[in-house]
Amino acid sequence: MNYDIIDKLKFDDKGLIPAVVQDFYTGEVLTVAYMNEESLKITLDEKMTCFYSRSRQELWRKGETSGNRQHIVSVKADCDYDALVVKVIKDGPACHTGNESCFFNLLYKNEEQNDFSIDALYKLIEGRKTEMKEGSYTTYLFTKGLDKIMKKVGEECTEVIIGAAKHSKEETIYEISDLAYHVLVLMVEMGISLDDIRNELDSRHVIDHKVKQETMQ
Repeated sequence: MNYDIIDKLKFDDKGLIPAVVQDFYTGEVLTVAYMNEESLKITLDEKMTCFYSRSRQELWRKGETSGNRQHIVSVKADCDYDALVVKVIKDGPACHTGNESCFFNLLYKNEEQNDFSIDALYKLIEGRKTEMKEGSYTTYLFTKGLDKIMKKVGEECTEVIIGAAKHSKEETIYEISDLAYHVLVLMVEMGISLDDIRNELDSRHVIDHKVKQETMQ
């Protein structure tokens, strides 16, 4: 591990530097913690977040007791070298309260802006399967079972093709959205997570990159 970059960092008078921890997949800010030089080196060596607790005045590895570890993807310093952004893939909730992020106390939200995410939609669909909310179309699909869900996915595929054949961008967007929703329902029904799909696509990206390199030789 090359520690040269650490020499450029500007730790405060207590030897600490703030670290903004961000979900690699969703971009959501999970927490803001502090690192000293030792905890940063541990983070880089072990590829999992390690912080310095200002209240306990000791090192703490995230998830050491809860199991909710954070596997680092990248660590970047800002332009002044006095703050870090750490992108992670998390094993579980980032907050000790059980919330996915420590930032859940809403002070203000611009209602004109949509904060939709595919991860949030997936969790909503998961909730419909476990809670079986009465009157919910999603719950209806889970009640009918896999055959019904597969039939709907097939129907929506056809609708996408029809929209595209008409060269209608608006209709195709609408039908792709329907298809995406029903595919998510199918995933939940079969126990397939978004990470399963991300990992599969990522593995294909690596393969494509290797093939491209080989063809250029």
